[in-house]
Amino acid sequence: MDTIIALLTTREGRIGRQQWWIGVVAMIVVSIIASIVLGILSFGNQALLGWLAVLLNLALLYPAYCIGIKRRHDRDNDGTDLKILLGGSVILNLLQASGIGADMVDVGGGIIMPVPALWLGLVNLAYAVFAIYMFVQLGFLKGTSGSNNYGLDPLDGAA
Repeated sequence: MDTIIALLTTREGRIGRQQWWIGVVAMIVVSIIASIVLGILSFGNQALLGWLAVLLNLALLYPAYCIGIKRRHDRDNDGTDLKILLGGSVILNLLQASGIGADMVDVGGGIIMPVPALWLGLVNLAYAVFAIYMFVQLGFLKGTSGSNNYGLDPLDGAA
């Protein structure tokens, strides 16, 4: 348990792909459980649920940063792209919760759904492309072999 806590709360050093995936799965489990609880606590109030989702996003931001930055360090990268990814996530989450850039449209049967404006759809598309790039960088590409600017190779067993 101490290992998973250290994985999600420290920023120093490097981690390999396996450790990154363990951290991601742990955060997904926490996110699913928290989303269920927040959904129950919101009593079906979509506006409240949107703002609770912002709080959940903010709560998971630091652990996501910790596992992401160590993974970027493993690839000998300073992590600026990770900061952009996480900052974009917060901004898009805030836009969604506040309703900025969305129109409420009646889709029939008295069901009203938010539909993003064209500009927000394009921003979401650009963000999705960047997120896929980062997903490949973090989850699939091998780190730098041997020592780099951020520490020893985690696959050497010395880290």
